[in-house]
Amino acid sequence: MNLDYKSMLPEDFSENSRIWIYQSSRLFSLSESIEIEDRLKSFLAVWNAHGSKVKGFGTLFFGRFIVLMGDETSVQVSGCSTDSSVRFIRDLEHSFQVRLFDRTTLAFIKEEKVEILALSDFNHACLQGYIMADTLYFNNTILTKKDLVEKWVVPVKESWLSTRMHTKVPG
Repeated sequence: MNLDYKSMLPEDFSENSRIWIYQSSRLFSLSESIEIEDRLKSFLAVWNAHGSKVKGFGTLFFGRFIVLMGDETSVQVSGCSTDSSVRFIRDLEHSFQVRLFDRTTLAFIKEEKVEILALSDFNHACLQGYIMADTLYFNNTILTKKDLVEKWVVPVKESWLSTRMHTKVPG
């Protein structure tokens, strides 16, 4: 699986740019992916904060993760601008009949594919050896472009899962 998403990030955005990651409950088809990319471009063209244009970026990674980025070096993304992005994502949820706000599912790379696992099944998956310390995990809790580059796709042992779960992760 090609994990070279970093080369697709805008170089002219501050490393402190804010990030929002929305993980889909299912893989989008190719035609859905194209439509989502078009809708992202349309949204970003009108994304404003207090009447000023937000320097924004958005894309769909791995057919499953919608990533929005707002560079706040000149315009803060807050209040109405955040609300408008949430409305946009809710509209995508409705249009494509997917869940994008479900934080109870985790995404891992297994056998060259993105696999989804319920948080409630994590301990069992560890005990069964399905999830190991070195299994790559999509850490959707990150908040900045720098974190997206350095801490989005990480081994389980380097994520919040290693300290928050009761099961010792086999390694």
